[in-house]
Amino acid sequence: MATAGTGAPELSPTRADRRAWGVVVLLFVFFTLNFADKAAVGLAAPQIREELGLSAGEFGLVGSAFFWLFAVGAVALSAALSWISYKWAAALLMLTWVASMLPLTVPTTFGVLLASRIALGFFEGPAHALCQSVVADRFPKERRAFAGAVVNAGSSVGPLLSAPLLTWVIVTYSWHGAFLALILAGLVWLAVWLRYVERQPLRRRAGSGRTPEGEEDPNGHLDVPFLRLLRLPSFWGLSLLSFAGYLITSLKVSWLPAFLGEGLGYGATTVGWLVTVPYALAVVVLLGAGYLSGRLLARGHSSRVARGHLTAALIVLAGLSMIAFSRIDSGPVQLVLVVCTFSVNSVAFSVAFAGASDFLPRHRRGAFFGCVIAVYSVAGIVAPYVLGLIVEAGPTVSEGYANGFLAVGVTICLAAALGGRLLDPEAARRRLEAETARRGATETADRRTS
Repeated sequence: MATAGTGAPELSPTRADRRAWGVVVLLFVFFTLNFADKAAVGLAAPQIREELGLSAGEFGLVGSAFFWLFAVGAVALSAALSWISYKWAAALLMLTWVASMLPLTVPTTFGVLLASRIALGFFEGPAHALCQSVVADRFPKERRAFAGAVVNAGSSVGPLLSAPLLTWVIVTYSWHGAFLALILAGLVWLAVWLRYVERQPLRRRAGSGRTPEGEEDPNGHLDVPFLRLLRLPSFWGLSLLSFAGYLITSLKVSWLPAFLGEGLGYGATTVGWLVTVPYALAVVVLLGAGYLSGRLLARGHSSRVARGHLTAALIVLAGLSMIAFSRIDSGPVQLVLVVCTFSVNSVAFSVAFAGASDFLPRHRRGAFFGCVIAVYSVAGIVAPYVLGLIVEAGPTVSEGYANGFLAVGVTICLAAALGGRLLDPEAARRRLEAETARRGATETADRRTS
């Protein structure tokens, strides 16, 4: 018997659960490789700037180039991939990821580097939406945030593992060798993914309102035009929370190593190890927040509290830590605040995204998440470049970093506080149910009069 929408044999509940967690592990590795690539640019910053003769502002442009078409890819490719089974959608994204990095394995120019980062950003745009859609399909509401947190932990584990390893490759060989290593790892993942995931046709079959495990979609009856979803306060709440989180993420992967070296005076090898600390702590924060969100729901708290308020509180804490470390002198206390700041960035992309899955129909998730990604990717475009300009304009490098991080910290706090107030899954669901009922009543009346 085939499982609805996949063309794969139906599995027993136990085997299906094991299969679901196996897919989660592979998506976790997928994210790990994605973020290892982002970290590679920051880790190789001194070599890249020296080889290509780049100023701080030009290197900031390299960091932001990744996001120039990220939003376009998130929306356009998410829509296109909604017609493809997730097995082949993820495989295609990995192939384009590998192809985008190939030009960086040999000596290159500033223009080629920019073009490569732009292409990579375009093809990575829909990755998060795809992963969260798969997780939402395969797990019930109470386990969704934790499963999503496991996948998103790759955003921290990638740089955590790659920082010492890629630093060694960069120091021993060159920054080109780091991208070659990432390409080889990507090809290995692709082979394992194609072998493990159940057989699926290239084209996604029309679903019956059921998840791959055969459970009814609790939101499947909600029928409103897609643009109506983008007018929900919860859409903007999720977008603002993700925007605040991505301000931290974009600076973490593009400027944190340079800040630790240029701003705080640590050597290259020391930086390679120091960078791992916030990434390691981020895994604990991410999994802990996902587990806590599920426990809050199980104890009867609303999704607004378990998803929106929890996420906002953690991200505001990160923003306040950033403001604090920009105002004090270098030392152990400042380093602790830096670690706290850059350990909370991924919470919105699992806990808050799970809140959206609480009210979205299954067939709307990919496109909805793609639009959220399009909004928050603006943070990746603006933050690295603007921080580079502020660093250049500062009286000293250290003061430039301090001024830049102060401005970003204030923005993080404001966006997270407003986002936490707007994200209310229960209210969003009530609005969609009311509109679905009105549309149904109108269609019934039209049929009677026709």
